[in-house]
Amino acid sequence: MRFMITFLCTAILITASPAHANDELPIIEDSTSSIISLNNEHKLGQAWARVLRGSAPLLNDPITYSYLHDLLWQLTAHSQLQDKRLELIVLDNATLNAFAVPGGIVGIHGGLVLSAEKEDELSSVIAHELAHLSQRHFAAQLEESRRNKPFTLATMLASILIAAADTQAGVAALTSSLAAQQSSRLAFSRRNEQEADRIGMQTMAAAGIDPYAMPRMFSQMQRSLRFQGTRPPEFLLTHPVTESRIADSLNRASQLPPSPATPISLDFDLTRTRLKVHFSSNPQKALNHYQTSAKVTKSPLDYYGLAVAAIRMNQFKQAEKALKKLPPQWKEHLFVKLTNAELQIAAQAWITATDQLEKLASFFPGHYAVEQLLAKAYMGAERPQDTVTVLNKLIKNYPTDINAWYLLSEALGQAGNTTAVHQARVEYFLLTGQIDRALKQITFASRENGLTSSDKARLVQLEIDTKIVREEMKMDF
Repeated sequence: MRFMITFLCTAILITASPAHANDELPIIEDSTSSIISLNNEHKLGQAWARVLRGSAPLLNDPITYSYLHDLLWQLTAHSQLQDKRLELIVLDNATLNAFAVPGGIVGIHGGLVLSAEKEDELSSVIAHELAHLSQRHFAAQLEESRRNKPFTLATMLASILIAAADTQAGVAALTSSLAAQQSSRLAFSRRNEQEADRIGMQTMAAAGIDPYAMPRMFSQMQRSLRFQGTRPPEFLLTHPVTESRIADSLNRASQLPPSPATPISLDFDLTRTRLKVHFSSNPQKALNHYQTSAKVTKSPLDYYGLAVAAIRMNQFKQAEKALKKLPPQWKEHLFVKLTNAELQIAAQAWITATDQLEKLASFFPGHYAVEQLLAKAYMGAERPQDTVTVLNKLIKNYPTDINAWYLLSEALGQAGNTTAVHQARVEYFLLTGQIDRALKQITFASRENGLTSSDKARLVQLEIDTKIVREEMKMDF
């Protein structure tokens, strides 16, 4: 992991050096494109994402990913983003953090969901990050760096990666990189933040979300900072929150058309409860908490938390009882039905799980969480061909999903399709930045007996594509 981080730092620093900020770079109509084109931003983001996927733990929760993915695209539809080649990466990290990387990479730490009390507050952070992308602040930083030194964006991108994998190291790296900036650079950064606030709030208003949620979220962040001591959340190191910024956001919100009252989001509440259980350091303690709380409050959300905690502790009967205590309208909610399917998968009740998920797939075709869980259920039921069919459909819509590629290679192995196993593994290695392993896998595949001319041609093309990816990962644009 440290090698990957060092590689990233070096590659981005090469990209950012004045020697590479020359007149040979593509120029399109906006001023920032004289430094880096939208297409090169996208390539840079993809290269960076490969390193991130291979270095930081990703949150393997299809329901949470589905929720955040849908929320991201709901906001994107009302944003000023021109290049909508977006990718969401959800990190298995309990810290309050989110980031946008040039090329449409939006990263969300699971802890950000826990830090928000309402969905509109979570939306405000995502809208802010989308504004960084739509206003091309990365390219603007490159333009500024050509005139003012030192250049620190490379350090910031690398620090995000370190923070995703190691919170303490990330804080140290971010702190040192910020301390190295000159006052003029900090002023430029403040202008970026102010613009992202303004554009983000416009996105929220256009999406029918209360823009006042942004200053509310800022205030919560500021309050959390008081209890952090010397270790502020990573997000606040790159997005400093001050009294003046809160006041400014309140003033901007007052100038926007009033939004209708934001309804309570059951999707958000269920997702947040799942993450509370997930990030609990003591699973038994979490189970005990929801057992006690559900008895006292009789709250459906506590019963749901009890069910999720019981599944985590393999207390399947208790989980089933908790789900049965939910109100009828809750039982019809997709996330609750999916949680019931998770229970059947955990209990290895494969027939029940596949029956439930097949019905959901007929009502929600192409839904990420439904297809992920259906693939797992088919795999457990030793139906590899069905697993392959579902995953191939899923990968068409989510081509960078490393969990899908990994499970696909396992299913192909069960089905006895050795050549396809190699190819799926190559894709997995490419998506996680393991280029040498990808090339070795191609070599192994080419040695298989019984390869057809079509198989050989595909492997030749795959090797060419892999070498292209290796060049792109140098990020020397």
